[in-house]
Amino acid sequence: MNSAAGLEQPLPTLDVEIERLLPGGVGLAHAEGLTLFVSLAAPGDILRVQIDRLQGKVAFASVLEVITPSPVRVEPPCPYFGRCGGCDFQQLNYEAQLQAKVDIIRDCFHRIANMPDLPEIAIHQSPKQWQYRARAIWQFDPQTRHLGYFEAGSHRVCDVEVCAVLVPDLQNALEALRAQIRNDSFPEAVKHVEAVAGDEGVSVSPAWADFATKHVSRRIGDETYDFNANAFFQINQQLVELLVEEAIRNARGALAIDLYCGVGLFTVPLARCFERVVGVESNPIASRFAQMNLHNAQLRSAKVITARVGEWLNGQSLESEAVDLLLLDPPRAGAENSVIRGILAKHPRQVSYVSCDPATLARDLKKLLASGYSLDSVAAFDMFPQTHHVETVVRLTATA
Repeated sequence: MNSAAGLEQPLPTLDVEIERLLPGGVGLAHAEGLTLFVSLAAPGDILRVQIDRLQGKVAFASVLEVITPSPVRVEPPCPYFGRCGGCDFQQLNYEAQLQAKVDIIRDCFHRIANMPDLPEIAIHQSPKQWQYRARAIWQFDPQTRHLGYFEAGSHRVCDVEVCAVLVPDLQNALEALRAQIRNDSFPEAVKHVEAVAGDEGVSVSPAWADFATKHVSRRIGDETYDFNANAFFQINQQLVELLVEEAIRNARGALAIDLYCGVGLFTVPLARCFERVVGVESNPIASRFAQMNLHNAQLRSAKVITARVGEWLNGQSLESEAVDLLLLDPPRAGAENSVIRGILAKHPRQVSYVSCDPATLARDLKKLLASGYSLDSVAAFDMFPQTHHVETVVRLTATA
């Protein structure tokens, strides 16, 4: 919006009512011919908002004032709320967080996957809504000496002393790292630090001084998994056992394939249910841990291949073998087109898709459902309380 002289004018403020929450966690509102996406809102809020960015008839806005709070709005307990880009659902009570996540999944499935009729989506709540996060990436700014998380929508580092969602062992590690900064012992070349807590101890990457990228382990159900800070493991240990049970359920058969298998979270229990299991993982560190975890469990019927999933699927020769179950747990970006093509070429009897992003899950489901698969079930897991993120497990069966 420019004046006749070409000078930029301040973008307007508006009073709006939030209709619902959308994928990405933003609130939806309409006013003065605009569709507004409002950060850190609650459904039912009446807000005074500042338009931060305007794209045609779409406006992105932030809250200036809560005129009338929604019945589900609560006071965020974190002093960094609104600056830190991490927890964008702290303004909602926990029941509202859970409902919003189910609604986000439904919205993505309706809008992206064109699925008008969905089964009921049960969401498994986290036993802990705080101090649940067993993995973190902390950003470091050598100019400001700040250590924490990126601020919302920027690469400025929000300096965080206490993070309310970290498990105590990771909070202690954060405090130890901050002490390094105060003592001028923090390496200037380090731009970020990855840390993960096991049942005992913390693994940190990169390693220096007393911080080691050591092996840690977690006991999940009847299985034990070794890993370190350079290999992904699910962050909410309270729900992992239920997640594994839902993804595998009562599957049995001759051959199972586990794509993006990581350190073998699903590969190990699958090897107890199938005559043969093939895990595929592109990260060589995670792949070595998966092999180690299978060896430690004395499971000889499974093997792990270090390769890009799409390249392996489309380059190896299992076409003549019937695949009873194909499980995939891709990163947030979902499965690449080559992976979907490879899955359809293998035509497994059942597919179990574990996803941390409902939008990319819906995109991939649309392709699978159009190519001979039917939806059996959808289950959600609140692995990430206080954020809009949600883990989803979808089970599919080949129809022909």
